[in-house]
Amino acid sequence: MKYRRLRIQDQLREEMSQILFRDIKDPGIGFVTIMEVKLTEDLKFAKVFCSVYGDEAEKAKSMAALNRSKGYIKFLLGQRIRLKYIPEINFVLDDTFEKVARIEEILKKEKDAHSD
Repeated sequence: MKYRRLRIQDQLREEMSQILFRDIKDPGIGFVTIMEVKLTEDLKFAKVFCSVYGDEAEKAKSMAALNRSKGYIKFLLGQRIRLKYIPEINFVLDDTFEKVARIEEILKKEKDAHSD
């Protein structure tokens, strides 16, 4: 069952990326990348981690637009993926890359300070 869930997570990530790229015409959705999808054991709930390029206002605008589009995205997933239940989608802003960049910047400053 675990491998099935992993396969479905990957398929959902791919399909949602395609849906956002091709089918969603909402101008509120900026440059969004689906990073990862985590499904519950029963496959009924999906936590979708997405990264948004831009400042805080653009991120908030894109997340609001994604949340508005949940129903339509779920409908399109139902047409593309054969599952008994299409999971409920919960979009979560993934700021991992910003955290990594900040840590690297701090480490670089430390390294430069000690090399002098």
